[in-house]
Amino acid sequence: MDALILQAEEKHCEILGKLLYTAKLVAKQEGLDDGFRVVINDGPSGCQSVYHIHIHLIGGRQMNWPPG
Repeated sequence: MDALILQAEEKHCEILGKLLYTAKLVAKQEGLDDGFRVVINDGPSGCQSVYHIHIHLIGGRQMNWPPG
């Protein structure tokens, strides 16, 4: 089964919250104190190419908007 945010259910809230909290810990460990971007690609139109849920943590430079 593909792992997508679109398939998440209420029972997954705790682990998804833990994933975001862990991203914060990694950002701190990497010295991204000025900020960072958290990206989760979801589904084909979201450019997901690895079908498990994971976070891309992007930092160390000024981000622009809109992304992509």
